[in-house]
Amino acid sequence: MVGFGERYPKHIHHRGSSLPSIGARTEHISCNEGFQYLHAGSPNPNELVGGIVGGPDNNDNFSDDRNNYQQSEPATYINAPFVGAVAYFSAKPPT
Repeated sequence: MVGFGERYPKHIHHRGSSLPSIGARTEHISCNEGFQYLHAGSPNPNELVGGIVGGPDNNDNFSDDRNNYQQSEPATYINAPFVGAVAYFSAKPPT
């Protein structure tokens, strides 16, 4: 989960996280120009705090690499069930 703990993913495969914010770069970034940020080695300038990425492989290894989307993409099929469960428990009054 991005932003959780001391060793969370910093190179996630997410366009909004890997592109500079409009405050840092006011010029338009075309679709093809975005690839330079995809392949950059620096951490994402915008952290998607709370985003859950694919996670480790079968050998419990994790490659914090934007190009490895299988492990570093915060896909909806991973995040939606978590958000649903959290919403359910936050709506239930404590017993």
